[in-house]
Amino acid sequence: MAKTQKRQYHRRTDEERIGDLEEKINEIKRRMEIKERQDLPVLREIPKVQRQLRKFAQLAVDHGREDLSNTTMAFVAGLDRVLDGHDMPKRRGRPPKRS
Repeated sequence: MAKTQKRQYHRRTDEERIGDLEEKINEIKRRMEIKERQDLPVLREIPKVQRQLRKFAQLAVDHGREDLSNTTMAFVAGLDRVLDGHDMPKRRGRPPKRS
């Protein structure tokens, strides 16, 4: 029979444990700040608005109005920047349907 090697363990130092706990505390504080925002309901509606705007942009392309589509998609990109600036968590949507 072949001998198996003993498993090597890495014991974290007190400084590493303190650092990990401080990171967790900062993350919890960040989440608390997001929950306390007065404009949170508005920010939560942005993804819904973006979905509808993307549908409208596709409709515009389908009917030969690329100019409207480009303007709409530029606005959608602006809304993305607003969400990024407020550290809003992004939800992953469903993968697109295959035809």
